[in-house]
Amino acid sequence: MSEWKEKFLKEVVDIRVSNVDKKIYPNKTLVKLCNYMDCYSNDYISYEIPFKIGSADAIEIQKFSLKINDVIITKDSETPDDIAISSVVIEELENVVCGYHLAILRPNKNELDGRFLMLKLKDADSKNYFLSVANGSTRYGLTIGNIEKAKIKYPSLLIQRQIARILSTADTVIEKTQATIAKYKAIKQGMLHDLFTRGIDISTGKLRPRYEDAPELYKESKLGMIPKDWEVKPLEDITEYVDYRGKTPPKSEFGIYLVTARNIKNGIIDYEISKEYIREDSYESAMSRGKVKLGDVLITTEAPMGNVAQIDKENIALAQRVIKYRGFESKLNNNFLSKFLMSENFQRQLAAEATGSTVLGIKGSRLHKLKIVVPEIEEQVLIAERIKTADNKIENEQNYLLKLQKIKTGLMSDLLSGSKSVPIDTTADKDSDATPNNVIN
Repeated sequence: MSEWKEKFLKEVVDIRVSNVDKKIYPNKTLVKLCNYMDCYSNDYISYEIPFKIGSADAIEIQKFSLKINDVIITKDSETPDDIAISSVVIEELENVVCGYHLAILRPNKNELDGRFLMLKLKDADSKNYFLSVANGSTRYGLTIGNIEKAKIKYPSLLIQRQIARILSTADTVIEKTQATIAKYKAIKQGMLHDLFTRGIDISTGKLRPRYEDAPELYKESKLGMIPKDWEVKPLEDITEYVDYRGKTPPKSEFGIYLVTARNIKNGIIDYEISKEYIREDSYESAMSRGKVKLGDVLITTEAPMGNVAQIDKENIALAQRVIKYRGFESKLNNNFLSKFLMSENFQRQLAAEATGSTVLGIKGSRLHKLKIVVPEIEEQVLIAERIKTADNKIENEQNYLLKLQKIKTGLMSDLLSGSKSVPIDTTADKDSDATPNNVIN
């Protein structure tokens, strides 16, 4: 750390607060405008961002046109947490001007690397400083003086660039993983449509041909064209159910875990989002209408409406705004039921029957009459297994993403504070994008 310098920002950057708004003025030149959300949502500013068109006069263009290595920060926001969010320009941009509510920090090229500065402004010391000086009550902002007085610690340019390359590698792997997750989710959406309209031919284990290719395999139903051997039934005809709406028993600091509507999301029960309990001696009366079993399907009726999960622990209680379904044995597989309740087909029915102006909800009497498709039980199991396989792929990638994000957070803490020495890549050109190997394992 002894090799690191500490200076005020005003000593090592040229600060320019933009006043170029979104309006197009007839007496000004049309430009591409790098707006607040462009900076807020992206660490790296490049032509991949679809800049909107604005206008600026000759002086504004000269002063606020963006150059490679410029760092942009958010200067104003409705909350102090969103002050001084940083991004950096990573390629030469033609006719792109920095917009209103932003400030350009143009580093002294002999002192600071733009990518390093962008990252450094995200560390705890910088965030805490800008949080402490952000002025306002309903809207917060930074003065030029606030920005000038911010302190920054930094090593040599060679080490700065090496740190930036290491963290850029982390960003690249994270972005690829996010893209993989998005791809799997898109594949799953298409698969869900096919599985709940075409199903699986038990004899082949493959999707049935499309209706357009084999209309003789299908029939018309209240839920559209479905395979001939499928049925359409209301929930109340093929499940037993318990509506837990009503008075929630008194809560306690410990005892039996109480699952509320807030815990049910994204197909699972999230036990960390809220931790509420009822006393053990209240459990029997609270669950007198029906205790849960593993695999039972839960759906929320309001605040929020339509979230679905399956019971994965037996010793729990259920709160109001939750309805529990259990498929009739040999008629309806609970795994299949849970997947169908989350499908676009069922959620559309739910939305059509919902009531309320500010908070949408549905009465149990209406919910029980909503329709589901009912293939033979063997096919239900196959469909549920196919969807589970897709869910597992997404979950594995999401867990990997969390791991990567934790690694990056640790790297940022170590590298940007100087507490961990940086391996110098002497073969990399000082301005190249060469990346050290094995940064993320």
